[in-house]
Amino acid sequence: MTQPLDIIFAALADPTRRAILSMLLEDDMAVTDVAEPFAMSLAAISKHLGVLTAAGLISQEKRGRVKWCKLEPDALREASVWMQAFGQMEALDLDAFEAFLAKELD
Repeated sequence: MTQPLDIIFAALADPTRRAILSMLLEDDMAVTDVAEPFAMSLAAISKHLGVLTAAGLISQEKRGRVKWCKLEPDALREASVWMQAFGQMEALDLDAFEAFLAKELD
């Protein structure tokens, strides 16, 4: 179980990836729409999306010619359960997590 959690926490360590997750809380997005607010190449965003996909935090699917990204919150639940085992963390409240991410991005 440690290796999947390592991948999840490594994915969450990057501010760009956290921002992408925050964006995907609203709705599924096309890769080009995900890339729009960032001052980096589409290739760089694709690498970030690959890390998030490998961690199970998002899924990607092709719809016609457009690749779409979707948040997969179950991976965050797994991390939350792991943190609860220490008795120091509350259950992950996805609404509070969204508010935290929004505050961090402002």
